[in-house]
Amino acid sequence: MPTVSVDKADLFERLGKQYTTDEFDRLCFDYGLELDEDTTEEVEEAVKNGLPVERPQLKIEVPANRYDLLCIEGISRALRVFLEQQETPQYKLVYPSGGESKLIAMNVRPETQRVRPLIACAILRNIRFTSRSYKSFIDLQDKLNQNIGRRRWLVAIGTHDLDTIEGPFRFEARDPGEIRFKALGKNVEYTAKELMTVYESDKHVSRFLPIIRDAPVYPIIYDSRDRVLSLPPIINSEHSKISLNTRNVLIEVTATDETKLQIVVNTVATMFSEYCEEPYTIEPVKLVFPDGSTRISPDISPRTMTARASYINSCTNLSLSTPAIARLLTRMTLNPALNTAPSSNPGYEDEITVAIPCTRPDILHECDVVEDAAVAYGYNNLPDIFPKTSTIAQPLPISRLADVIRREWAMSGWVEALPLILCSHEENFTLMNRSDPGTLAVRIANPKTLEFQVVRTSLLPGLLKTVRENRSHALPIRLFEVSDVVFKDATQEKQARNERHAAALWCSKTAGFEVIHGLLDRAMRMLEVPRIASTDKTSERGYYIVEGNDPAYFPGRAADIYFRPPPVRGARVAHLANEVNGNLVPLSSRDVKIGTLGVLHPVVLSNFEITYPCSALEFNVEVFLKKP
Repeated sequence: MPTVSVDKADLFERLGKQYTTDEFDRLCFDYGLELDEDTTEEVEEAVKNGLPVERPQLKIEVPANRYDLLCIEGISRALRVFLEQQETPQYKLVYPSGGESKLIAMNVRPETQRVRPLIACAILRNIRFTSRSYKSFIDLQDKLNQNIGRRRWLVAIGTHDLDTIEGPFRFEARDPGEIRFKALGKNVEYTAKELMTVYESDKHVSRFLPIIRDAPVYPIIYDSRDRVLSLPPIINSEHSKISLNTRNVLIEVTATDETKLQIVVNTVATMFSEYCEEPYTIEPVKLVFPDGSTRISPDISPRTMTARASYINSCTNLSLSTPAIARLLTRMTLNPALNTAPSSNPGYEDEITVAIPCTRPDILHECDVVEDAAVAYGYNNLPDIFPKTSTIAQPLPISRLADVIRREWAMSGWVEALPLILCSHEENFTLMNRSDPGTLAVRIANPKTLEFQVVRTSLLPGLLKTVRENRSHALPIRLFEVSDVVFKDATQEKQARNERHAAALWCSKTAGFEVIHGLLDRAMRMLEVPRIASTDKTSERGYYIVEGNDPAYFPGRAADIYFRPPPVRGARVAHLANEVNGNLVPLSSRDVKIGTLGVLHPVVLSNFEITYPCSALEFNVEVFLKKP
């Protein structure tokens, strides 16, 4: 969960009470938050030692989907409503004198669809910042950019001093060589193309350059006098930067996701609208699209949802009246309304119409309303009851099957390894002496490091890396793993499938092919799979090995493992009928390759910096599941 650091004295002043650490911890727990740390003691100790320190901070963990709690304004507002110290704020749009025709416009050009298609805006009028509220304003933007904005890939926020620019504004996309302006913190004008080079060494901005660096056009926002406001999602301009003295703020949010766009613009605007001369008021902006259509931004109108008192009571085992439940929901910044008008519907009075403010995008279903009611009532106050039904959890069939192999190999003296499921493309293919067909491995779109580029398609690279990091271990090294690998699969809805594999690796002064072969035989015996000859055409079920040519193994010391599954009931009858009629189809036609074993190629061992010979085994476990 995200952790928000807030000024302790400032928060307690907003709440109108000085809490002890334990008292505030209980308050956070009651509301569904968690007090992670109180730095008061650290600050006092630093003061005694004469060290420069900040004011004491409270570090609070908030739910990942509560974007309204990512700043002190939102936390204090929510807790005051929860403690019934104030009513839920009613946010409203305030038009300038002259009505909608006098709204500032943002004209969206069609070429923006090629790079950054969505935009939303809002204006905060007559706002007054203090040093702490200004810092909170900047911090909230950073948190939203990193959190819901996915490091600005999905959403990026820009804020501007409205008094330094003039509308109407234009949201365009131009060739990077044509865009020229003085970026934030710079004294010299650069083209957008030049900025890509200038910011390569900047630890903060360089992380965002790949978002648009290779795009044919860059998004850009101009005012009516062709002055640049920002180059989203990279940097704002120096000309329109905000400061403590800013009185009117233009908020512009660009995005590639409509839902996240609306959440972000509403969160920033509503959280800091309390500092406006008329609190909780926002001036909208008219968005004008290429087809001539218009839209007022932001849309802060509440959503409505119907919740049933009977459903809330059944989920919480309470017997609260409809008005009592409505009061609980009010404490969670929701706006419930009771249905008191006569109706032919017998359940009409049981229904509560809940108006969900724009600051609560986490409320999606009726069960979310139930959760808020339970939080307001107090989870510790809910009655303890025995469930009406008793269930016993059981492992999945594939997990039970994997445990058979895992337990047997462990009892044979082998050590289970648990490598990461992500690996580099080189480890998965090149180091294993295997080629990448391009249709096998699932790639990570934006890997954090080169070590996590693909989802593994084999367990062997992880075992080899484990041996590499434990080369000082006494020989022989006997490792195994029973876990999932992932393959691309166009027939699946998610375009990929998991497959449970078992793999083992022997490392010693001798290759140990016979050891790894014996380990396979032992696993098959525990799975009650008989060994058959590769030339056997009549056995209904079994496994056998034949010489293989996997480049990961030494030539002539590699084998493929084949499994012949038992015939399904109808197929068995058909086989007997064909046998009687003399039209016998060999049972071997069902044989499937399930894995490989052998002595690893010296090139593979050299790639993983292993100086001793190794033998390995890997096969698919899922084929042994009994079909219903």
